[in-house]
Amino acid sequence: MIRITIADTAHELGRNAAECIAALLRDTIREKGSARIILSTGQSQFETLENLVEEDVDWSKVEMFHLDEYLDLDANHPASFRRYLRERFVSKVNLKAAYFVTGEDAIASLSVLLRERAADVGVIGIGENGHIAFNDPPADFDCNECYKIVTLDQRCREQQVGEGWFKTIGEVPERAITMTVKEIMRSKHIVSAVPHGVKSEAVLRTITEPVSQSVPATILKTHPDWNLFLDRDSANLLLGVSNSTC
Repeated sequence: MIRITIADTAHELGRNAAECIAALLRDTIREKGSARIILSTGQSQFETLENLVEEDVDWSKVEMFHLDEYLDLDANHPASFRRYLRERFVSKVNLKAAYFVTGEDAIASLSVLLRERAADVGVIGIGENGHIAFNDPPADFDCNECYKIVTLDQRCREQQVGEGWFKTIGEVPERAITMTVKEIMRSKHIVSAVPHGVKSEAVLRTITEPVSQSVPATILKTHPDWNLFLDRDSANLLLGVSNSTC
């Protein structure tokens, strides 16, 4: 089931997404006594995380799982997703635990934890090439592992330069560790915060095209509870299609 919310601005989108995430966490804590969340990173998640850390959630009952990370990138590098999450989230709330993708040797221990209990809320962004996490097209929808090592495609690496994490594409690592599509889809609830015009093509293709490995985010349409948050810029092409068919 898809719920699409379109805000006027990225900041409003972030507030809407954060309120949704927080409500799902509170409900889960009431039901289970604790909650597990997967967090995305990147420029598109700035506003959501800024608002999320201000939400009324008992963070001491929340465990955070790291979605993906470049292989062999130092944790203090400006583009490291571990650094990103430490600075923008982990240092600002009192979590029960934070589980990071620290390298290939962390895959086994993270997998054990996720096999015990899947995430309750997966905060999953959509890349410019339609990827979810670092599952670039054509994505593997059938891998039964929790995490795997992948080779990043050209457009994914160009996005990292475009967002300012690296100066040149030559600096962008070619490989990364990512949570698999199947593990993402095991989340009880999925929330996607997808602002900015650079994501408009990916949004359009995700919503209008059939489920396909060539647009990995289309798999999210098969999830029983998917909340997609857009702003006017990221929804621009989608709104154009909707208006033309009225």
